[in-house]
Amino acid sequence: MQPKSTRKPPEPSDDHAPIAAWIKSTMPDLQPILAHLDGQIRKALPEASYALKWKKAYYGLPDKGWVIELVAYDVSVNVVFFAGAKFDPPPPLGEGSRYVKVRSLEEAKATTVASWIGQAGEHPGWK
Repeated sequence: MQPKSTRKPPEPSDDHAPIAAWIKSTMPDLQPILAHLDGQIRKALPEASYALKWKKAYYGLPDKGWVIELVAYDVSVNVVFFAGAKFDPPPPLGEGSRYVKVRSLEEAKATTVASWIGQAGEHPGWK
C-alpha cells in the first residue's frame, strides 16, 4: 500500500500575473507554446482561478478544484489534466491524471488539445 500524498493543493487566486511572469521566465523556445496554451485555457475556462506552486502553473474552477497543470521542461510542456482518464478520448500518458507532452506551437494548436482543455472544465479535479 502506497503512503498517502502529503502534497497540499495551491491556494487559488484571481491574479494571473504570477503565471504570466512564470511563462516569461521559462526556456525561450517554450514561451510561445506556454502563452498559447495559457490563452486557450483562459478562453475555455473564463472563471478560472490561478496558482503557481512547485514551478508549475495551475488552473482551477470554484466547484471543480484544480483541473489543469502546466509544467515546463527543457524541450516540452506537459499539460496535465487531473480528470483526464474520464475524457473522450483520454490524453495518451499517465493513469488517473492524464497528460500530453507538447513540443511545438503546432502541437499546442491541435484540436485534440483544445478538446481536452474544454473537457477539463466538465470534471472534478484536484481539491
